[in-house]
Amino acid sequence: MNVRRILALAVLLIALGGGLYYAYTNLLNVQTVMTSIATQAPVSEAVYGTGTVEPARWAKVVPLQRRRLIEVCSCEGQNVKAGQVLGRQDDGEERSVLHELELNNEQLQRDLARAESDRGKSDAAQRDYEQRWTQLEESKSRIAAQKVRIDELMLRAPLDGMVLRRDGEVGEIAGPTDVLFWVGPPLPLQIVAEINEEEISRIVIGQKAYLRSDAFPLARLRANVSQITPKGDPARKTFRVYLLLPKDNPLRIGMSVEANIITREKASAIVVPAEAVSGDAVQIVEDDRVRRMPVQIGIRGSRNVEIIGDVANGTPVLSPARPDLADGARVRIDNSRAKPEPAGPEVTREMAPDQGPVPAAAAPDPDSAVISAAISAHIDSVVNDARRNIARYGANR
Repeated sequence: MNVRRILALAVLLIALGGGLYYAYTNLLNVQTVMTSIATQAPVSEAVYGTGTVEPARWAKVVPLQRRRLIEVCSCEGQNVKAGQVLGRQDDGEERSVLHELELNNEQLQRDLARAESDRGKSDAAQRDYEQRWTQLEESKSRIAAQKVRIDELMLRAPLDGMVLRRDGEVGEIAGPTDVLFWVGPPLPLQIVAEINEEEISRIVIGQKAYLRSDAFPLARLRANVSQITPKGDPARKTFRVYLLLPKDNPLRIGMSVEANIITREKASAIVVPAEAVSGDAVQIVEDDRVRRMPVQIGIRGSRNVEIIGDVANGTPVLSPARPDLADGARVRIDNSRAKPEPAGPEVTREMAPDQGPVPAAAAPDPDSAVISAAISAHIDSVVNDARRNIARYGANR
């Protein structure tokens, strides 16, 4: 009897334990999680840089000597021809020297004429003629050199184009460090941007770029990479990249812009929030249970990343990821604290202010996803600069 009672009690305890375990794992130990929906949308990566609007072809007019300005044209915004005089520096001293050289040259010409009439009379007369001829040629050379010095004090247009800007007024003293005129064709325009050396390997000619200018906050500005400078700046640790602007852009010469060069993009990909990815997997929810799904990471956008794997469009994924939850753990979805996000691609008000709120049923706009990649590119650039400065200052200590 005692053995039977013990066995029955053991069976009862086992059943009770199993029931308690089942109740704990399926009813009591239910984790509350937040989810996002894997969406098929455009995604892009961008490299951030800052730049200035410049003409594709232009030149500075700089004095070769430090002298006072006695003439300056009022020609800003006017078209000029190569060689046209734009200004003149004080050349009074040079012209006085030229006048003396010309007087001396006239005397040498008269002396040579007299010596020429006597050159055949004797050897001494022949030698006198040759000496006077040499002196006259030297005088001509000095006059020519003096005229060059005077001409160097004339400020001429270096090429056909428009006078884009004029600095300096009559009476001021200007020298080789002072740019008095900027001359060049006003079109086409380009952006000269500085890109961190860590990211220059991702830039190739032909890539498109999206621009942002404080002067035109509502405009969607675009450009294309036209040239990359082969040698970087070792002090600033940047490379110069040229972005060609279309003719119908509203930017003006000298404006500063933020450039976001698109290095990778897809018009359609399965994307999830970056915080939903943990290592090389995401966690999906099936029948109120968590299941780990291995994926490969593709293009990384500003907030969303492309995942490559067996995750279908519309699949709920844990966001943020919960690596502490084991496969099969029972969960309860609570997205009440999550900020509502529109369906489709990411939209950043700062980079695309001309767009209104995206309705839930709106079709994905590739440009919106491309523009949104600028935020992460900007942040990456700032982080890289900070790391470089920390390393530099740490090495100097």
